[in-house]
Amino acid sequence: MNTQSESQVVLFKPVERIDWQSGVALNEKMSQITANVNQLWVIDLAEVNFMDSSGLLPLVNGLKTARQNGCRLVLCNVQAPVRLVLELTQLDSVFEIFDSYEEVVSFANNEPTLTTVGVM
Repeated sequence: MNTQSESQVVLFKPVERIDWQSGVALNEKMSQITANVNQLWVIDLAEVNFMDSSGLLPLVNGLKTARQNGCRLVLCNVQAPVRLVLELTQLDSVFEIFDSYEEVVSFANNEPTLTTVGVM
């Protein structure tokens, strides 16, 4: 999994699958984020083609942690199999979901509490 941080945005890019094993790694990465520096947490799911129920836990934990620290966690580039899991569990109504990372950047640039970010 790749992690990039620029300005107030941190980008997580898991690959292939989010299951129990990769979910633990994602949880660890998110626990290392400095909330007062990184106000917007983005999970780019463009390269994730599988997620099981155990893969939902790090997403929900990350959302909870972000909110507790006054941050936002959003998802982008959600592929059809992953979107189906989110819809079946009704988590698609809990997460802010963007079609692309560029949409997230546009959102962040128009959000008064966030500084300008560039596409990474």
